[in-house]
Amino acid sequence: MRPFTYCVPTDIRFGQGTVSCLGEALGKYGRKVLLVYGGGSIKKTGLYDKVMEQLKGYEVTELPGIEPNPKIGSVREGARICKEKGIEVVLAVGGGSTVDASKAIAGGACYDGDPWDLVLDSSKVKAALPIADVLTMSATGSEMNPGGVISNPETKEKLEVNNPHLYPSLSILDPTILYTVPPKQTAAGTADIISHVCEQYFQPYDGAYIMDRLCEGVLQTAFKYGPAALKKPDDYEARSNLMWAATIGLNDLLSRGKGGEWSVHPIEHVLSAYYDITHGVGLAILTPSWMRHVLSEKTEARFAMYAKNVFGIDTGDTRKDAEAGIDRTEEFFVSMGLPKTLHEVGIGPEKFEEMAKEAVRTSRISWDAYVHLSPEDVLEIFRMCE
Repeated sequence: MRPFTYCVPTDIRFGQGTVSCLGEALGKYGRKVLLVYGGGSIKKTGLYDKVMEQLKGYEVTELPGIEPNPKIGSVREGARICKEKGIEVVLAVGGGSTVDASKAIAGGACYDGDPWDLVLDSSKVKAALPIADVLTMSATGSEMNPGGVISNPETKEKLEVNNPHLYPSLSILDPTILYTVPPKQTAAGTADIISHVCEQYFQPYDGAYIMDRLCEGVLQTAFKYGPAALKKPDDYEARSNLMWAATIGLNDLLSRGKGGEWSVHPIEHVLSAYYDITHGVGLAILTPSWMRHVLSEKTEARFAMYAKNVFGIDTGDTRKDAEAGIDRTEEFFVSMGLPKTLHEVGIGPEKFEEMAKEAVRTSRISWDAYVHLSPEDVLEIFRMCE
């Protein structure tokens, strides 16, 4: 295994009813709170009232309306409010997009310039307000990592800000909150979990045996409990396992000792920057085509290992097993109600070439990914998804 440093400072409170500890746990980070949330679903489900009950005695300023692909405009507004109101802690109540936006807001509140500067160059994050969250969806793992993805509609860029100052200080994970997540979001979130783990599993370095086994366990969990949560939304076993799988899937544990650029995410970030589609949907469409594109004599052994250890496929023919594992992955996404093609989400080939070049320009996939991808490779992957 390669050398690594691993330090996650997040205080995780996991389990049914853990929202009740928010009032006590948040106090050590500050009393002036910026409450950040999305389109208002937390009010329909009653979660907003539970949170506000916990925030009695706090000075609360609200920032609603965070977009599913959070925009830099919302971040700028949040940073402005923090400076104007003397905010001491940023509290996100929502899914990964809300947490991502809150991280950028917390960093922007401690920065004199435009918060977009921090997205373009994460090393400029020298400080951030404490960040807390009450999670409402299993997907991104943003509740236990220092990264966040922000979109800039003006430049058609969707980029990551990532800095140790942006780790959440407190994350409250109550699986019962997920009971009201719509089926489409449950499916997209499951695809996101699977993609996160695959990005860490399919890497050039093969010497991290323990990480491969951990990845396979998290993948098996997502493949098992995603359908269970769709079938019975209030299945606590399913929701709790999915919730923790999402957190483990992107708290940087699975990548320790391996490293390397991710392959599908940089492509999807460009796709959703141009078309604003749901991130997990884009990943479900792109991942099987990426797998088929990079399958070769050099990579087929790892794909066959994936097929065997995740799906139990073992015919003795490495190539056939590899192909069967990819097919099974695609079939799973379709069985969850996710689209198989870009055409199904209204995306045509008009901007394929432009997006392919942008995916390579804004990432390291041309020289540090599992299989190096040129603009021509990315273009072919887009065409395979038509």
